[in-house]
Amino acid sequence: MSAAADPADAHAVDLARLYDLDLRDDPGDLDLYLALADRAEGPILELAAGSGRLAVPLAAAGHEVTAVDIDPHMLARAKERAIVSGIPEGRLHLAQGDLLDLRPAEAPRHALAFIALNSIMLMDSRDAQRGAVRTLAAHLRPGGLAVVDAWLPDADDLGRYDGRLILEWIRTDPASGETVTKSGSAVHDAATGTITLTAIFDQIGRDGATRRWIRQDRLRIVSADELSAFAQDAGLRVEMVAGSYDLTPLGPGAERAIVIAERA
Repeated sequence: MSAAADPADAHAVDLARLYDLDLRDDPGDLDLYLALADRAEGPILELAAGSGRLAVPLAAAGHEVTAVDIDPHMLARAKERAIVSGIPEGRLHLAQGDLLDLRPAEAPRHALAFIALNSIMLMDSRDAQRGAVRTLAAHLRPGGLAVVDAWLPDADDLGRYDGRLILEWIRTDPASGETVTKSGSAVHDAATGTITLTAIFDQIGRDGATRRWIRQDRLRIVSADELSAFAQDAGLRVEMVAGSYDLTPLGPGAERAIVIAERA
């Protein structure tokens, strides 16, 4: 007799699927990492890699990639994506673990290591964010590049983060053909410099019944200056701080901070 399915596990599987649906629209950062990978010419490490949105295309482009994430269900989707993409065996390595505990077992060998698309903000303390950048640095060979990308909310954004619920999108789940809606709310806590995000996904079945999933994340707002200081603290030389994926220098009104730093 088989064991009953774990509801918590099933919930996590669905959240991983809904994560991909949420990121169906391309954020626009893949071309940047493809260009940096060509420049670096060596193995790549992605931390907080999720379901392989970047790791799989990088591997498909011919690069050796190690993708690390704490969520096994995200990595399972990355594996499926790699199979569909025809990634040769040994090109993409998927590893489950806490990035703050990750240290190389031998001499650092990676030519490029990065934390993409706001994932550094999921480290909800200054020490944890500093530790994440130290992990990047620890895996880089001399001359290797570290990249961290973080969103910079402005005063208008933060003023709207008062807990109000907003419908964000209505989409069709490609796996089932059913309609999914996402509603979200955000609460900004100025005392801690954090944003609590709540996402509510409702999937409407063909029989009219609705299933609901809720995900909550706490993000720590991090400035460009902090990211640069974390890189320097980790022994990296900051090469540039960009404000967009086309590497326009950071300036007034920039929505992102993208720090590119080199291992001495």
